[in-house]
Amino acid sequence: MAATRYRRFLKLCEEWPKDESKKGRDLGTFLRQRVASAFREGENTQISDPEKCDQMYESLARINSNVYKEKFPRAKDTSFTGVTVEECRMLLATGNMQQTDEEKKGLWKTLMERFSSKPEDGTPEKTEK
Repeated sequence: MAATRYRRFLKLCEEWPKDESKKGRDLGTFLRQRVASAFREGENTQISDPEKCDQMYESLARINSNVYKEKFPRAKDTSFTGVTVEECRMLLATGNMQQTDEEKKGLWKTLMERFSSKPEDGTPEKTEK
């Protein structure tokens, strides 16, 4: 029975889409890593809790086959903010996330310099008018 479970998870991993725009944050990649970790011995892996394993598989299979998207159709293809799915994908792409992090660091450093009691380089602060 462990072999059957292993094959089912492998098939699910093959079907699960991989989002290259989310390097290091992609659910498909994470799923593949977890399956490899859980089934270290492949078909010979001993499953400690078969019921929980089956429940996990069924849940992931429902997500992958869009059961809930079909069961609860959306009236619009946007969120409450009006952002479309494609715009959301672009915003959440790893490149954009890294750029946002860099901008935050820049803002944080600027605030720290502005509100610190002593300037970091030892020169007197210049006040803007």
